[in-house]
Amino acid sequence: MSARLLPIPFAAMLLTGCLREELPVDPAPRGEATQLQVCMGPGYQDQLWIDLGTGTVVATNPKGAWDLAFDSKPDGWHIWLNGSKLMTAWNIGAVDITQPADTAGMHDARRIDAPSGHPDSTAFGNAWGSGDVFVVDLGFSAFGLPLGIRKVRPEAVDADACTFTVANLDGSNVRQVVVPKDPTCGHTYFTFTNDAVVAIEPPLGTWDIVLTQYTHQFYVPYLPYIVSGVLTDPRHTRVARLPSADFDQVVLGDTLYHPFEPWRNTIGYDWKDYDFDIGAYTVFPQQVYLIEDTDGRHFKLHFLDFYGAGGQVGCPSFAVEEL
Repeated sequence: MSARLLPIPFAAMLLTGCLREELPVDPAPRGEATQLQVCMGPGYQDQLWIDLGTGTVVATNPKGAWDLAFDSKPDGWHIWLNGSKLMTAWNIGAVDITQPADTAGMHDARRIDAPSGHPDSTAFGNAWGSGDVFVVDLGFSAFGLPLGIRKVRPEAVDADACTFTVANLDGSNVRQVVVPKDPTCGHTYFTFTNDAVVAIEPPLGTWDIVLTQYTHQFYVPYLPYIVSGVLTDPRHTRVARLPSADFDQVVLGDTLYHPFEPWRNTIGYDWKDYDFDIGAYTVFPQQVYLIEDTDGRHFKLHFLDFYGAGGQVGCPSFAVEEL
């Protein structure tokens, strides 16, 4: 078993490292709303990282470009699954990772990361050094293809790196991987495709929201399910939700009366709904979001549509205005 030091570098469901060039939108001066539209591509395949202050998509990556994200803070130890692929994990205990395992019982015992992003509600939890082995379902591609299974055993984490052991479900191809933390970003991203660190999340302070699919937990029926919406990093961006408001009448003073929430899915997915009678999405423009960015600037935002000019789904348009 050898250690590798890595360089820092499903059909779309109805509820719903490749950095490309920035997509500029002329920013408006404070007090004037700017309308933006971005598209997630066929099968909702892309994740788009957006800076509200400049009105730009600062980075775009295929949602399947990564599998695990590690907290990049020196004292960070959390492991996150790629929820945009419906990834799940099952703790099978401190077993021999080199021995064959199966997925019998995984459906009922599997876990997802809480869609809220609460750090105490992750599928892996704090298993570093415990010897526990996790059967990890890599989920589905943008077009519904299953991506396979891996076994993962978290070994050690410190200020600089995360070390874990990986194997196939049958116990073959055992290897130890060392992922150096990237302190310039909130998280460091890893893919099992070639056991590599990949550039996904833009640097700290350069983005406010990410348009992406992610896994939401529904309770009636009890089902983890892929939705399309907007997430934030609550450590750097705060969001308050006004469930019914006139966008034009929302002012800076409203931030005093609507509490900011510490969850990454405060914007989430339910600013739209799918109407099965007409077979189309409708949005709720009366839902207004107050956003405070990492620089302390405040914005208001509401959604206007979920379709592009040619009728393509997954192309939300929204108005944003600095307060």
